[in-house]
Amino acid sequence: MEEYMHVATASVGNNLLSTISLLGMGDVVTKEAFEWLFNNPKILRASNIIFRLMNDIASCKSEKERGREASSVDCYMKQQGISEQEALDVFNKQVVDLWKDIIEDLLIRPNAVPRPVLMRVLNLTRVVDLVYERGDGFTHVGKLMKDIVTSLFLDLVPL
Repeated sequence: MEEYMHVATASVGNNLLSTISLLGMGDVVTKEAFEWLFNNPKILRASNIIFRLMNDIASCKSEKERGREASSVDCYMKQQGISEQEALDVFNKQVVDLWKDIIEDLLIRPNAVPRPVLMRVLNLTRVVDLVYERGDGFTHVGKLMKDIVTSLFLDLVPL
């Protein structure tokens, strides 16, 4: 499981997205902010794991229908000798605990980076939560996700 998560959290692309999201922020982002991000801070690690676990939770049934079994759910089930539902329960609890880590980094711990930098990581994690909280909204875009995206654009249009 540990080997899988090491590779799988890197493959979600959140480190790249977080880094790219800092571009164009002007003087708020300094060389130190990028160095902080490259040192894999706790908030980014938590975000990466949330991304991976929520994706695997949401897609585990559809992946099995396709004949794929290489997910964190399968690895954890085999390693712990537990059922799929038990693994999903453990992962859902981990996601809640990881959100607490993110909140702690945002509210409690003093950071070497400005708050807008932290907010980029938070907001990317919020998107992941939105996409996967009711199933695999990334692979299977349904009416709910379409309505959410549409509402974002409608809110931008002046009436």
